[in-house]
Parts: sequence; C-alpha cells; structure tokens
Amino acid sequence: MDKVIIEGLQVDAVIGVFDWERQIFQPLIVDLELGCDICRAAQTDNIEDAVNYKAVCDLVSDLIIDTKAQLIERLAVLICDKILAEYPAVQHIKVTVRKPTAITNTTAVGICIERNRDSLRTCH
Repeated sequence: MDKVIIEGLQVDAVIGVFDWERQIFQPLIVDLELGCDICRAAQTDNIEDAVNYKAVCDLVSDLIIDTKAQLIERLAVLICDKILAEYPAVQHIKVTVRKPTAITNTTAVGICIERNRDSLRTCH
C-alpha cells in the first residue's frame, strides 16, 4: 500500500487536564501516515486525484484548535475519524500526537493509533 506521509505538523493549542493548561497554548506535534492507492494521481499528475496533504494539514490543525481537548488520546481518535470521513481513498491511517513540553527530561510524550477502513474500530 502506498502512503502519504506528513511528519512534524506543529499546532499550538489548548490541551490538558489541569486548570492552568486550559489557560495557555501548548505545542502539539502530529505525524500522519495515510495508506492509499496513488496510481491515479501518478498517472494524471492532477492534484484532484491525490490526497492533498496541504488540505489534510489544514483540516487537522483546525480540528485540534477547535476541539480544545483535554487528552491527546481524544485528539488522535478525532483526527483519525475526520480523515477517514473526509477522504474515502484513505484505507489505512496511522496518527501520532506528541506533546513535547508535557514532561521535563523527555523529548515528548504521545499516543499513536492505527485504523483500517475495512475493520474500523471506534472509541465512541
């Protein structure tokens, strides 16, 4: 399976469970792997036949900013669900969300989830 890869998308957002965290913006780093067939886009050389990574980045950034989630686990699931809903060509998705400033003496803490369209596991 082919993959569209987005690495290191940084979004500053309200995230966290503590009262002080709800008052500030913190950086989140998102990595995405979108499993899809790129053959048509490769043949036509037309963006309309591709998974537009700029549009995906905008969708994910807006979702994170608007959600103001408490947990990165929630964000990972919401990102996964939104991309699968908006992009029927995506058959498999891997979403990693990292919170780089959460714990001192670490580069980042995070969550990674994977879903397949044909065996979709929901957390709702």
